[in-house]
Amino acid sequence: MSSLASLYDSTAIEHLRAELRFEPRCVRQLRNRLLKHFAADTEAIAEFPAGARMLLHPLELYRQCDSELDGASKLLFRTQAGMLIESVILRIATGRTTLCVSSQVGCAAACEFCATGKMGVAQNLSSDQILDQVLQAGQLLVREQRKIRNIVFMGMGEPFHNEDNLYRALDALTAPELFHHSPAKILVSTVGIPDAMIRCAQRFPEVNQALSLHSVRQAAREQLIPLAKRFPLEQLRRALVALNRIQQKPVMIEYLMLAGLNDADEDAQAVIAWLHGLNVHVNLIPYNPIEDAPQLIGTNRSRRDAFAGLLKRAGLITTIRYSLGADIAAACGQLVKKENRAIAAAASKDQ
Repeated sequence: MSSLASLYDSTAIEHLRAELRFEPRCVRQLRNRLLKHFAADTEAIAEFPAGARMLLHPLELYRQCDSELDGASKLLFRTQAGMLIESVILRIATGRTTLCVSSQVGCAAACEFCATGKMGVAQNLSSDQILDQVLQAGQLLVREQRKIRNIVFMGMGEPFHNEDNLYRALDALTAPELFHHSPAKILVSTVGIPDAMIRCAQRFPEVNQALSLHSVRQAAREQLIPLAKRFPLEQLRRALVALNRIQQKPVMIEYLMLAGLNDADEDAQAVIAWLHGLNVHVNLIPYNPIEDAPQLIGTNRSRRDAFAGLLKRAGLITTIRYSLGADIAAACGQLVKKENRAIAAAASKDQ
């Protein structure tokens, strides 16, 4: 039997159309129903002449974990290789819905504060696997009469370690004939790979970027983000200057608040000095403890508020992120780590 054609592969679909001789409008209808209206598979494909020859979902929805505290859901997907990845739906009280997608299985950046980086696995997702997270989440949400407003690449993986597939996914997400999602409602978060940040801004000037900064002291940043040894702070600042010139809009600065490490008044003043003259929006992030980093302690609320006050008084746009889904993060994260480590170990034995 012929291989299945990807929903996003126009060349493969055109070959299929030529072989089976159906009208181009059939392809447009299928894509519109799935990628713009997020119809159920059976409904979308009912009138499509080659439904049996299409690959709609390269990912299997393995489990859905819904928070009992707020409007968060974690979707665990299984790849064809058996690995698990996570997507997170954030249903904001205002009615806005944000989808957080993964770009890799695991992450080679190995940040000290991140459970994904402790997984010991790093594999790239294909662009189809990235896009399927959006499709399946959209299909789930449409049943709730909701739709995805924001798509953020803040899930598993460093997006710029999977640059080619990231760009293919961004092309598909913004293409009028596919998802037609506004690029201004997409955000790519990175630990800081300067050349890739600039390339992304040049190719997708309307797509937002976020830099995981966390400290403007080189030694402290290297302690949290090992990759910082390769990309020192002066390189990152030059990249931010370039992004401001290309995009003409604020770059998100993510700053994880850690007690005794980066939350003193002196740290705030250092951040103010480092960001001086840049068009940025600082987002202070409360720390959710992870099992593999017991030495890290989150900043308490009063200190966090005081830190934010210093930044605001210096003229920096500053917000504090309040995390959703705290009750499901640990349980699902441990499941993903356990299963993926087991699969990776089994694969290494077979080699």
